[in-house]
Amino acid sequence: MPAINNAIVARDTISRIVPRENWAQQEAGVVVVFCIVFVVGVGLIGLWISKWLAKRRASKAALPA
Repeated sequence: MPAINNAIVARDTISRIVPRENWAQQEAGVVVVFCIVFVVGVGLIGLWISKWLAKRRASKAALPA
């Protein structure tokens, strides 16, 4: 008689008792808002880094050689 893998049996039992729901599919609007906030945040951080680098280049160019 082959050995029964208890991990597979437990996983199958749990999946039958507690069916998983696809939260992202049910709440698509929330996911879209998270994506928009992420894109805006990355854009603002990129703008801040760009301004910081421009100031740094300007201050290096103003130094006498």
